[in-house]
Amino acid sequence: MKRTLILTFILSLMAFATHAQESKITVKGYLVPVCVYEGDTIPNIMLPTVYVYKPLKFKNKKQQEKYNRLVINVKKTLPIAKEVNRAIIETYEYLQTLPDEKARQKHLSMVEKGVKQQYTPRLKKLTFSQGKLLIKLINRETDSSSYELVKAFLGPFKAGFYQAFASIFGASLKKEYHPEDEDALIERVVVLVENGQL
Repeated sequence: MKRTLILTFILSLMAFATHAQESKITVKGYLVPVCVYEGDTIPNIMLPTVYVYKPLKFKNKKQQEKYNRLVINVKKTLPIAKEVNRAIIETYEYLQTLPDEKARQKHLSMVEKGVKQQYTPRLKKLTFSQGKLLIKLINRETDSSSYELVKAFLGPFKAGFYQAFASIFGASLKKEYHPEDEDALIERVVVLVENGQL
C-alpha cells in the first residue's frame, strides 16, 4: 500500500513536470508557448520584424502630399498585384495538369473572361497614377512585366493590342520595377505596408 502510494506520487510528479515543459501560459490575454530553463518558466514569444528607415525629410508641403498620395495608392493597388500573382500561379499550375493544347486554350479563354469580369470594375476606379503603379507592382510581385504575362498566357497579338491601348494613355505594360533606383521610395512604402507599419 505504501509502495503504491509512493509510486503514484512519483508518477504524478513526473506527469506534472512533463506537462509543465510542454504547456502554455497566458501573458496579457494571449496563450503563448513556454520553455522551462533551469526550473524557470519563460514565455516564448515570436516578435514581428520591424523595419526601420531613415526619417524622410520633405522640402515642402507639396512633396509631403505626394508621398501621402503614394502611400494611399500603394495600399489600394498592392492587394490587386498580390491577387494577380496568385491567379497567375494557380492558372499556370492548373494548365500543367491539362492533357493538350486545345484544353489549355479553352481554359485560358475562360480565365480571360473571368479576369475581365472580376477586375474591370475595380480597375476602372483606379486613377491614372494608380494604374501605372499597379503595372510596376505586378512586375514586383511576379518578376515579369505585364506585357510578358499577357504574351505568355494570351499570345503576342493580344499582348501587342493591350500594349498599344496602354500607350495611348501614356502607360507601358513593359514598365519594370527597380527597387534600388527609381522605385526605392515605392519599395520602402510597400515593405512598410506589407509589415503593417503604415
